Amino acid sequence: MKIAYTMAAGRGDTDLLLSRVARCLLDKGLRVCGTVQINSEREMDDPCDMDVKVLPDGPVIRISQALGKHSRGCRLDTSALEDAVGFVTQELQKGADVLIINKFGKHEAEGRGFRDVIADALVKDITVLVGLNQLNLEAFKEFAGGLEIALPPKENDLFDWLEENCALAQPA
Repeated sequence: MKIAYTMAAGRGDTDLLLSRVARCLLDKGLRVCGTVQINSEREMDDPCDMDVKVLPDGPVIRISQALGKHSRGCRLDTSALEDAVGFVTQELQKGADVLIINKFGKHEAEGRGFRDVIADALVKDITVLVGLNQLNLEAFKEFAGGLEIALPPKENDLFDWLEENCALAQPA
């Protein structure tokens, strides 16, 4: 089982890091499946809009809801997230060298979202790289059963691990 996670400290930094890694892997000819998150800033006091791009070539799906400036509830549009899960499931069935999931979040921690997609990839011996935040670290570790690898949020470290765990130098 080849599964790793990374966590960057700044808001949106993990998303940017995984997007750059995915683009580089695609440019090298690897079959990359999964999602990367695109955050679009809004007015100063409003939270960003969250979209995910389904790899390798789209679609881009808005996964956040506009709940209003002073709302405190979860902005995740779970229906849109499940649409993204469906698209990634279809892509994974075509085969992949690596699965990148922008975030193992609350939805996955509760047993939904990309959890089954990640498990399916691991069963198929596909390398998995996941973005994570501190809130869901314990749930992720429980899910991965102690087989997960923690990677620093640095491109070189991610590429070194990917090189060891999938055919980075060999186009699909």
